[in-house]
Amino acid sequence: MTELKINSLEDINSVAAEFIKLVGDKRIFAMHGAMGVGKTTFVKAICEEMGVKDTINSPTFAIVNEYHTAKESIIYHFDFYRIDDVQEAYDFGYEDYFYSNAMCFIEWPEKIDSILPNDTVEVHFKEEADGSRSIRIF
Repeated sequence: MTELKINSLEDINSVAAEFIKLVGDKRIFAMHGAMGVGKTTFVKAICEEMGVKDTINSPTFAIVNEYHTAKESIIYHFDFYRIDDVQEAYDFGYEDYFYSNAMCFIEWPEKIDSILPNDTVEVHFKEEADGSRSIRIF
C-alpha cells in the first residue's frame, strides 16, 4: 500500500504525476470514495498530466468517456453510479474497454466488483479533517 496526499487543488497535478510514475504499466484502476471526495477531479488531473486536450468531465450519464493523450494513447473514464445491475456493464461491452490495454479509471467499482480484472489497482480516496485528501493505492 502506498499513500499520496493532496493538500490543496494547487497540489493535484503534481500528485497526479507522482501517481502516474508509481503505477507504471498498470491499466485498470478502481476508484473508491464518497461522492464529492475528488475522484473525478483526480482523473482530470491525470489526464492533463498525460497530455489530454479534450474537455474532461464526469461520465455520470454516459457511463464512459474516452480521452486521447498526447502520445495517442486512450484513457477510458467510467462512472457506474447510475447502473442498477452488473448486467448493464455486460450490455455495453465492458470487456472491449477493460482488456484493450488502455488505462481505465472506474468510479463506483463496487457496482461491478464481480467483473473487475484480477490485476485491478484499488485506489481509495478519503477527505481528511483538514480538507486535504488522502489516496491509498493497493
